[in-house]
Amino acid sequence: MLDAEKSLVKGAVGGEASAFGLLYDYYQPKIYRFVLMKVGRREEAEDLTHQVFLNAWQNIKNYESRGFPFSSWLYRIARNQVIDYYRAIRDEVPIEEVSPESFAVPASVHIDFDKGVELRKIRSAIQLLDPVYQDVVIMRFVEDLSIKETAAILDKSEGSIKVIQHRAIKKLKTLIS
Repeated sequence: MLDAEKSLVKGAVGGEASAFGLLYDYYQPKIYRFVLMKVGRREEAEDLTHQVFLNAWQNIKNYESRGFPFSSWLYRIARNQVIDYYRAIRDEVPIEEVSPESFAVPASVHIDFDKGVELRKIRSAIQLLDPVYQDVVIMRFVEDLSIKETAAILDKSEGSIKVIQHRAIKKLKTLIS
């Protein structure tokens, strides 16, 4: 996608809805997964993902490539959208109240029972981490972003991301065991 991405982004910045539509089709599942991991509920994740792409479309003319993939810009918008969402609700939802269906694995993915239980345990533990730890863990291990991309999205140095990642993994190990 990276080769075609530049021309699609250029077209989208120029106002081509079809170019933005292709970018949307490619990045929507990734942004949705990131948002879902952060909010834990499908309905909210769908709404927030929609808002991310609406904001991106409304502000695409202001987009400037800074040597990072277009996805970095989208993840930053998504992260800010999630922060705004939590600021708006200000109510904490205990992890026990989050429905297990929120973390359902698509039927097309075959995971045996033990792996499924372990996956739910890890997802629950991620929800208990500090927000910046959640961001780094999700971006690095779920979205498979590089340290450089993660640093750009979170506006931190690469060294800082490495430290946060180390601390987050250490905390996850404690929460899981």
